[in-house]
Amino acid sequence: MAWQAIVSSPEVAKESKHQIVETEHLMQALLEQKNGLARRIFSKAGLDNTRLLEATEKFIQRQPKVLGESAGSMLGRDLEALIQRARDYKKEYGDSFVSVEHLVLGYAEDRRFGKQLFKDFNISLQTLKSAVESIRGRQTVIDQDPEGKYESLEKYGKDLTAMARSGKLDPVIGRDDEIRRCIQILSRRTKNNPVLIGEPGVGKTAISEGLAQRIVQGDVPQALMDRKLISLDMGALIAGAKYRGEFEDRLKAVLREVTDSDGQIILFIDEIHTVVGAGATNGAMDAGNLLKPMLGRGELRCIGATTLDEYRKYIEKDPALERRFQQVYVDQPTVEDTISILRGLRERYELHHGVRISDSALVEAAILSDRYISGRFLPDKAIDLVDEAAAKLKMEITSKPTALDEINRTVLKLEMERLSLTNDTDKASKDRLARLDTELGLLKEKQAELTSQWEHEKSVMTKIQSIKEEIDRVNLEIQQAEREYDLNRAAELKYGSLNALQRQLNDAEKDLDEYQNSGKSMLREEVTGNDIAEIVSKWTGIPVSKLQQSEREKLLHLEEELHKRVVGQDPAVRAVAEAIQRSRAGLSDPHRPIASFMFMGPTGVGKTELAKALASYMFNTEEALVRIDMSEYMEKHAVSRLIGGPTWLCWI
Repeated sequence: MAWQAIVSSPEVAKESKHQIVETEHLMQALLEQKNGLARRIFSKAGLDNTRLLEATEKFIQRQPKVLGESAGSMLGRDLEALIQRARDYKKEYGDSFVSVEHLVLGYAEDRRFGKQLFKDFNISLQTLKSAVESIRGRQTVIDQDPEGKYESLEKYGKDLTAMARSGKLDPVIGRDDEIRRCIQILSRRTKNNPVLIGEPGVGKTAISEGLAQRIVQGDVPQALMDRKLISLDMGALIAGAKYRGEFEDRLKAVLREVTDSDGQIILFIDEIHTVVGAGATNGAMDAGNLLKPMLGRGELRCIGATTLDEYRKYIEKDPALERRFQQVYVDQPTVEDTISILRGLRERYELHHGVRISDSALVEAAILSDRYISGRFLPDKAIDLVDEAAAKLKMEITSKPTALDEINRTVLKLEMERLSLTNDTDKASKDRLARLDTELGLLKEKQAELTSQWEHEKSVMTKIQSIKEEIDRVNLEIQQAEREYDLNRAAELKYGSLNALQRQLNDAEKDLDEYQNSGKSMLREEVTGNDIAEIVSKWTGIPVSKLQQSEREKLLHLEEELHKRVVGQDPAVRAVAEAIQRSRAGLSDPHRPIASFMFMGPTGVGKTELAKALASYMFNTEEALVRIDMSEYMEKHAVSRLIGGPTWLCWI
């Protein structure tokens, strides 16, 4: 970046019609680098980069201009002196190349422009040096592009503890055992690296967020108190690493920042199986091999998360990497636990969408997602159901109600008809025009009334949402004040601002309830179980009426429904229905199959049809059936199509 800025300086001088390239042109080139190191240094020192750039441009505009081709063709003495001072700072810091920070520090002694600029902005050389050291850390410049390695954790990571402190993380419920196990492993002297293993959507990432929240609350052992939990983005780390060794340099810069923190930083790597082979191109080392020594010695504390299949496929194949991690298995929560999780998250989703979510909707989301949505896991699929149902209701609130929309369309249609009849002079047209005017007058009155009701109700709902957002902000301030032991501020907020906001919220909700009970309400602002059933119906294609049918009703009418499709096979139908009813009633052994039947009889009497009817009634689709035709496995070798061939066998 330093070289790019120096090369760009003559262009800045040429655009300004200046013959000599000076320090102000270089400063403009440095400040115009988006996300450049100079801007980061000035921001860290408390300067406003926009104002700094404006002051630089004003200084440049005051300089004398030249005409002709000689603009930007000569290097000024002050710029040469600045570059020499940058070389001196390079030696002072023990670096191999001149970097942007050396140039920035050199401006503090620039008599032409820099010294006066920093004086105007009340910034000292010592402040700049502190900002540079804060950004550099213990890094040294050993190549021509060192800026990419500064503050690597900020660039490639996300501070989960900072997010927890600012209230940006959702509450974590029902994962106390897993979090406690992670804390136990992290407290070890060596191999203190837990890896969370579980199916996608069961809450592996949420466990790391729960740990971050505990660290912020101080609910951890002394060994983890005031630590930072940083989530590392492997995708960002690899992206743009074009040349051999570039990825390794980035990763080593991250690891150096972690080790230099003396145990203050804990890394979290989601999808940790991606480190195996990451960056290994043209003989370069992959990320896994770079991590191994530090993981084994306990210099790096790392939490990983991956699925069971990917752990077996990638991590277990590398025993040296596997033994450095301690497995923490994360099981899918039960339906009851999922309901508790949803109740804990309800307030966040209500605040985001500006609607109320009934408890029955949460219960339906957990039960219906567990029963009908396959291929995904709790609580993720249940949370998605609640989120989408709330989003659907919010969309209905913000768009025009159906009654008002229908009146608007009718008014538009009648006005178009009136316009077409205006120029007609016959008696029938005039009579129709008179009737249209009367009808339009009544409709417009109704339209104005409904519009007023809709806008009033919507404004009350908007007011309730804004009050809830303000309450959430005040609660965060109270938590922050309590963490900092500023009890006076916490009490002032809790018994002053919070109480006043709560009264405003109660009054607004009372007004809304009264308005809705008056029969004038046009909007619905509560997510119910029926909304959840509609979303499940859209996802699965199962009719809403069947979704809302209870398990008891299904079992009671099972035999009757099977008889409708399979006629004349009463004993077989009764045997199948009774087996299912015994199993669902909990009277059969849960460790054994529900039942094993062998249907015997000639072709066409209903053997396959009975199996299809059972699948259709219980799971609402005949596709919920694994059908194996044994006539395909008459030859000995054909069994490999069912159970797979030997690992050494290669088909050509």
